[in-house]
Amino acid sequence: MKNLRVMIIEDDNALASALAELIEILGHEVVAMEACESGAIASATLAKPDLMIVDAHLVSGSGVAAVDAITRVGPVPHFFITGDMRSLRTLKPEAIILQKPYFDSDLIRAIALAVGRSY
Repeated sequence: MKNLRVMIIEDDNALASALAELIEILGHEVVAMEACESGAIASATLAKPDLMIVDAHLVSGSGVAAVDAITRVGPVPHFFITGDMRSLRTLKPEAIILQKPYFDSDLIRAIALAVGRSY
């Protein structure tokens, strides 16, 4: 797998930092970290990520709505992380979803699945 430019959309600072650290250990570059829907939309335009890792439920806005807005401009591989898999699966039946809490190996598998999928 090539080195990816990754954008993290997560409103839990500790989780976002841990996720960023793991992404960098895996050899990828974190190009943006956002905690709200509007910030994510703005940053995606500037950062042009190869992959987005998105918390479905944000304190300010929605990760799902952010992805919908971002991907209207053009496809960007992504997957969601959530503690409420059932609600997200109903809303986005075709989405790649990683249930919180997750293991590093689950994250690696989700990355491979997301970048391997045609958008």
